[in-house]
Amino acid sequence: LEAVAKKAGSGILGIRTTAAVTNFFGGSSESTGEGSGIIYTADGYIITNYHVIESAVESSNSKIEVFLADNTETGIEATVIGYNIASDLAVVKVDKKDLPAIDFADSDKLSVGQYAIAIGNPGGLEFIGSVSSGIISGLNRSVTVGTGNTMSLIQTDAAINPGNSGGALVDINGKLIGVNSVKLVSTGYEGMGFAIPSNTVKEICDNIIAKQND
Repeated sequence: LEAVAKKAGSGILGIRTTAAVTNFFGGSSESTGEGSGIIYTADGYIITNYHVIESAVESSNSKIEVFLADNTETGIEATVIGYNIASDLAVVKVDKKDLPAIDFADSDKLSVGQYAIAIGNPGGLEFIGSVSSGIISGLNRSVTVGTGNTMSLIQTDAAINPGNSGGALVDINGKLIGVNSVKLVSTGYEGMGFAIPSNTVKEICDNIIAKQND
């Protein structure tokens, strides 16, 4: 687990959105939100959940910053490349080169019971790079996400909390098997986290990048 955290951790980052909010009386204030992201390519493409950047997308006066694992104090401004609301995925880009992109595993070859490690920022940037471990509890789980769309997700008992959204679920080799997306939160339920399978993530995000959200 220590080796996995070291290998994959540099490819996981923090995301902060700042959006202007106009109130009923015409005054404005700033609303901020924090989540996680995954470095997809060395030249700056970053994967996250759509709901992590949703407030910035919906506001005409907004900003998205990413915070790399090796420099958590300095935000780098990012631009939205595109998003797929139904799958709760989005791609943003920063103007940087030689970033430590994460390796992908084939999520079609996953097995129930194998190790799963979650890396992200539960609770926001204050806890950036947190690691939790568990197993894959189930595959092909039909879960209705916040958008109202039903997705086929990986179920894990690795701890996933608010702020982990957009972060990585990796295997014992440090390769991405899923993007942490939603958590079943209800009285009596514990240890039920969900992730979008890596093959689904790759297909959708490649399409977003190719079409630039056309």
